[in-house]
Amino acid sequence: MTSPLHPDLPDEALIRAMADGTEDALRELHRRYARLLYSLGHRMLRQADDVESCVQDAFMNAWRHAGRFDPARASAKTWLVSIAHHRFLQELRDRPDTPLEIEEWDAPTAAPDVDSQVMAQGAVQALDETHRQLVELAYYRGYSHSELAILTGLPVGTVKSRLRAAIDRMRTHLGLQP
Repeated sequence: MTSPLHPDLPDEALIRAMADGTEDALRELHRRYARLLYSLGHRMLRQADDVESCVQDAFMNAWRHAGRFDPARASAKTWLVSIAHHRFLQELRDRPDTPLEIEEWDAPTAAPDVDSQVMAQGAVQALDETHRQLVELAYYRGYSHSELAILTGLPVGTVKSRLRAAIDRMRTHLGLQP
């Protein structure tokens, strides 16, 4: 039997505990980040059953691969969001093709992690309309560069250049190095 985890343990320590097989560490990370992952999932998938399944898969993937976590490469939060994001993208790719009107992405939706959400929204809103649409379609809907080129009528090279420029502008807006 394991002793209870201290509630103030940093996320990275919880991931190390998960790598050692401590289920309470997984529960605590779920308590801290499930709402954020559900919010992202709802924005991307829009179907509650799919979101729930994907979030559960993401936490199970984190459990199985906790030993591979490298805090020098990303924070625990970023690592968990990345795992979930990849799972959501896979779910989108597995769905039958359904058309999406670009206009559906004009209004951002609120996320439970208010500070991060406000900062991210501000960075996205600082972009011009063309760059904002590309970022939202690529990140939240999982469109590839070639799919975005078809959807927007732009050459693939232009899509890539504009996405790179958009990310650089967002980083500058957030005070990060481009």
